[in-house]
Amino acid sequence: MSETIPQPSVMTRIGWRLEALAWDTYLAWYKAKGIDRASDAAGELLQRIGPMTPVHNVARINMQRCFPEAEPMEIERLLRGMWDNFGRLGGEMPHLGVFAGDEFNERVDFVGREKLEKARDEGRPLVIISMHHSNWEIAGAAISQTGLPCHITYRAANNPLIDKRISATRKDYGVKTLTAKGGDGAKALMNALKRGESVALMNDQKMNDGVEAPFFGHPSMTAPGPTRLAMRYNAPLTPISVRRTGGARFRVEVHDPIELSDNPDKAEAIVETVGRINQWVEAEVRKAPEQWFWVHRRWAKPVYKQAREA
Repeated sequence: MSETIPQPSVMTRIGWRLEALAWDTYLAWYKAKGIDRASDAAGELLQRIGPMTPVHNVARINMQRCFPEAEPMEIERLLRGMWDNFGRLGGEMPHLGVFAGDEFNERVDFVGREKLEKARDEGRPLVIISMHHSNWEIAGAAISQTGLPCHITYRAANNPLIDKRISATRKDYGVKTLTAKGGDGAKALMNALKRGESVALMNDQKMNDGVEAPFFGHPSMTAPGPTRLAMRYNAPLTPISVRRTGGARFRVEVHDPIELSDNPDKAEAIVETVGRINQWVEAEVRKAPEQWFWVHRRWAKPVYKQAREA
């Protein structure tokens, strides 16, 4: 007897449509401005609105935890820069299709693309990792520029109508295969690696059932999935970074692979390799702290509760 999948209520469907209408209005508004004006305008807007949101305090706690030596004025400067960067990302979203064509080379300094092209030519799969830095969507556009067959993971939006729109935007800038996170997505990634295709995942956020590894000097639960995949399929664990160089212009760099631990204890080898990933993420954050996604709760809830009560 097949299980009946519960259908969303009428009110839920109406809510989805209203949210999708708001999304379409936002896209049309910033699309009309052109990418540079849209980036500037959205950056200015978020600098005003962002500090009024609850997650502003989360970002401040994270920064103080990572940069305990920083003066309060420096933290405030970084917070303003974070909202500017995040706003710019939103303003650039309707224009990501420009990164599929010749304008990619005008706006992106792509360092190390030959490493991806070599993997493409040799038919060797990579496990690519990246992070929520600058406009992280540009990493997907860069991978697509090389023609490397790659399954890029993403977290589906709660609203399926908006999720379809976001997926369409990503396909506009060249992403051919999107794989949703979750059990089915994990199987799809393993099957892709078996076929000699690469996979790309974000690896800088907290995962409650991950492994504990140091991050900015503090124990942090981190996803071991990319490490497990790289070890299982003997695929180079290859980091890609994105950094905003000014306005809607970027520097993408394909780094040398992170060395996989050869510890005979598999569990320890995974922890050691995840620790190396965290070291790479930390180093990239330090290069441009204001461009990282600081509003994510990277540590356990008590960290934020204690900071608020202090």
